[in-house]
Amino acid sequence: MRWPSRRDVDLERVEVVENPERRRFEVRDGRTVLGWTTYEETSQLVVFHHTEVKPRWEGTGLGSKLVRATLDHVRDQGKTVLPLCSFVDEWIERHPDYADLVYDPSKPSSTPTG
Repeated sequence: MRWPSRRDVDLERVEVVENPERRRFEVRDGRTVLGWTTYEETSQLVVFHHTEVKPRWEGTGLGSKLVRATLDHVRDQGKTVLPLCSFVDEWIERHPDYADLVYDPSKPSSTPTG
């Protein structure tokens, strides 16, 4: 099997898919997993613990694509997020249009019940 090189990664071609068995979202080039973000969820809340892009693909924009697609999925589900992962937390800070997804304990509508 030939591993894609850094220059082979086409952000338009890679896809983000949920892998619920492993409780993570993965960014893939075909069947090759290039990165992932792990989570736990309740009926209203998704807690992000860790995001990782394999070293050979760091700095290619894959992490950003992964987080954006994952947060879009959370928004579509009507849930809020608790970004314990520093990458997700910092990404949201740089993209304030996603700040409304962050769990706020002062708002009754964002209560993290199971």
